[in-house]
Amino acid sequence: MKELQTLEDVFNKKLFRIPDYQRGYAWGKKQLVEFWEDLISLDDHRSHYTGVLSIKEVPEETSSKWNDELWLLKRFTPYFVVDGQQRLTTVSIFLQCLVEAVKSHPSNQNISEDDIFLGDDTLSEVIKNYIVITEPKHRITKSYKFGYEANNPSFEFLRYRIFNEESPGTLTETFYTLNLENAKLFFAENISKYVESHGIEAISSIYEKLTQRFLFNVYEINDNFDVFVAFETMNNRGKKLSDLELLKNRLIYLTTLYTPEEVKEDVKETIRKRINDTWGEIYNQLGRNKQAPLNDDDFLRAHWVMYFKYSRVKGNDYIRFLLDDFFSPKSVFEKLEVSTKQINSVEELTDDADIELEEDGSFDELEAEVTQKAKLTIKEISDYVDSLKSAAKYWYAAFFPSTSEELTTQEKIMMDKINRVKIGYFRPLIMALFLKTEKGDPQRLKLLNAIERFIFITFRLCRAQSNYRSSSYYRLARTLYTSENVAETLTNINNELAQDLTWTLEENGEFKTSYFETFINKKFGPRGEGFYAWSDLSYFLFEYEEELKKSRGVAKFDWKNFITHEKDKISIEHIYPQTPKSDYWLKRFEHYTDEQKRHLKGSLGNLLPLSLGVNISLQNDDFPDKKNTKKDQNGKVIRNGYVNGSYSELEVAELGKDDEWTPERIKERGLILLKFMESRWQLNMGDESKKLALLHLSFLDESSAFSAAEENALEEEPSV
Repeated sequence: MKELQTLEDVFNKKLFRIPDYQRGYAWGKKQLVEFWEDLISLDDHRSHYTGVLSIKEVPEETSSKWNDELWLLKRFTPYFVVDGQQRLTTVSIFLQCLVEAVKSHPSNQNISEDDIFLGDDTLSEVIKNYIVITEPKHRITKSYKFGYEANNPSFEFLRYRIFNEESPGTLTETFYTLNLENAKLFFAENISKYVESHGIEAISSIYEKLTQRFLFNVYEINDNFDVFVAFETMNNRGKKLSDLELLKNRLIYLTTLYTPEEVKEDVKETIRKRINDTWGEIYNQLGRNKQAPLNDDDFLRAHWVMYFKYSRVKGNDYIRFLLDDFFSPKSVFEKLEVSTKQINSVEELTDDADIELEEDGSFDELEAEVTQKAKLTIKEISDYVDSLKSAAKYWYAAFFPSTSEELTTQEKIMMDKINRVKIGYFRPLIMALFLKTEKGDPQRLKLLNAIERFIFITFRLCRAQSNYRSSSYYRLARTLYTSENVAETLTNINNELAQDLTWTLEENGEFKTSYFETFINKKFGPRGEGFYAWSDLSYFLFEYEEELKKSRGVAKFDWKNFITHEKDKISIEHIYPQTPKSDYWLKRFEHYTDEQKRHLKGSLGNLLPLSLGVNISLQNDDFPDKKNTKKDQNGKVIRNGYVNGSYSELEVAELGKDDEWTPERIKERGLILLKFMESRWQLNMGDESKKLALLHLSFLDESSAFSAAEENALEEEPSV
């Protein structure tokens, strides 16, 4: 460990590269703001301790392959950055932004870089010292002071998008390249604002603070130190390494432990390249949707569930198993029989929410009392890596089916439904399904349909606990993944899904509505909103709209109509309004108690999804006004009505074609919707009395204060 060094000292006569076992650039908003504030708020007479940089000299057999840098290696020493890449990346991007800001300033137009100064350095010296050196003889080759190894997806992005080298064409973009881009945009904007406030001269002060008074501890790892172990244990300021990043490092490390007699060097290099290619593919898939990148560790855990024998004690068991057991350094060597029989069992008292019991109340054991394991082979590492790579694209497909090329149109539609109904613990099983079947295989669609039905009935209607039967379907993910008879296995899984729904049925085969009714009863409690408060109402109503669309044509609205509000309710309309004030509503509901009116308002048949073309300000309007288009004196449409809305709105308009919306119409539509529920999810919900009880409208049959004669009388009156 040397004394504290300035950034100028750190970059002097050195080239830095991010090695292949490290992740990409992970700093986000929080870390960027902290870096900027540290720099700008630093007093002119003080220094700032920036942290530790751990580096290791690049072996000659590696650096000798760096064609663009060979000419420079006679005078510069190449280093891998073991710890501190986030800080060095940030510094490099920031300096590039400083250079661009100074160069583009109006006061420096048409002035050579040799004549523009940042502090005591010319702009050309700043570029040469910290960013890039151009080979002087032919001026073709550019050697960057900081960058990634060439097989890293961020390698070209940094050169061409951040350092502005002329782009060779299409660049691979991932979540990490998005972070690089965000950092540049952040610094460019804030430097510009700083110049506006303080003048271009203030840039020199920032440059001097960064290069002279941001101080680092530089730790050079020698050949006798396990660099891979160092990478795992060193403290990275900013963002904790993900389990996926740690695992990549570990797998590469394990390849170095085999003797040349066990595994030849060319085989090790092949496996190492395969690991790098795999992680590149994984990060490409996880980051394909740049606005919603997928979580590293969620993918790794789901793959663990599918690949290894599932056991559940705590949420982080998977990484402990992978790093401490299966892929531990000791697993490369022969194993001795180890007994733990004489160790007294101690159970720690905890209420950790991550601990989940199996359905029978027991734990699966991770290890037996006596264990003896075979040596981990290089092929086992290779097979595991290949499995991760092939799974990554299907993991993406499960989250973003509409943009995946791995699914048919029908598979995309069904996968989209499963995501909307909240997929829960089925992702490992679905990933195994995609891996073991071909695109368009009818068994794919059959199982996806069965899973969606199981989720809706079990969790959305019968309100089972979220982990109900989770262990079974985690285990079935591996059963399917390792199956040699996929067709038979899929048949068994479908049968198990059906069998696991028998508790939701009465002895006569009817759906046991009591579970859902008990749940809805709570929603109808004092001042309750009834079905309007059912969190899955949007999903149900959207599915009904989709059913109507099949017979009527083009979609009237998209799922996004239902998710414009955090509670997913903003697009749901009470036809009979929550606060009725007009004579129209008061007249038609005057015979009912306040509680009965509240039940009518919150009953399923009174709730309607509004399309974007219908003004939500309808709210308390009379039904005829809600139904019809409103125009001004010149015939210009002020707002649309149900007759111009979704298929559900059109259906309501047809039900109320005589401009009447009464309790009987609410009842009629509620029964229509429950009939759809029976058909869509293959249920028998019993006779009308059971359905009316679920709709909380039994009082309409028990004592119909609003008789048919009275309704007919109303129909004869002119609309209010």
